[in-house]
Amino acid sequence: MLGFYNYTVVLTYLSFISGVTGIVLSLAGGDGFAGVICLMLSGFFDLFDGKVASTKKNRTPEEKKFGIQIDSLSDLVCFGVLPGAIGYALGLKEVYWIVLFALYALAALIRLAYFNVAEEARQQTTTGVRKSYNGMPVTSVAIFIPVIYFIGYLCSFPTAFPYIYAVCLGIFAIAMLLARLNVPKIGGKNIYIWSGIFILAIAIAAVVFLLLK
Repeated sequence: MLGFYNYTVVLTYLSFISGVTGIVLSLAGGDGFAGVICLMLSGFFDLFDGKVASTKKNRTPEEKKFGIQIDSLSDLVCFGVLPGAIGYALGLKEVYWIVLFALYALAALIRLAYFNVAEEARQQTTTGVRKSYNGMPVTSVAIFIPVIYFIGYLCSFPTAFPYIYAVCLGIFAIAMLLARLNVPKIGGKNIYIWSGIFILAIAIAAVVFLLLK
């Protein structure tokens, strides 16, 4: 059977499944809430997949390369396509908005492909763990979009909210390609802080869902 199926890729696969689920639920006529929850779950799984993979000390070069590729492919679905599906669920269904979502996904694709090339080159010169990213990581949208959605919820989703969402998504796409940032990688002790934030945010979102149901 093709592929690798050890525990190092389980979280990546769960992230991908969550992303696809969010896309389907968003396009099925929801208001984007389920998509946002799935986006947060994908971000949570992605937070730990690298740390889990690093615990396997005897990974072959093929397994390492497979891990990089499968992670980026999953990220493209979860953090490149799902945000557009959430925008569609918010009512942005005209052709020009779909074009915007497609361009956002393209920006995410380019960003991830560039990261793969840079990461492969880095691993040829050092065996250390990456400590920072050059530019805005596409996975940052797992924090960015839920914050926007939560602010919209607090403001009772004004009529202009979908358009604000689209503008913010467009700005994020530009930032992924143009921003020359040295973004520290989440790891070490701060990974537990971020995991706590994700768990708390997901719990709050679940409570909100039950109250609105």
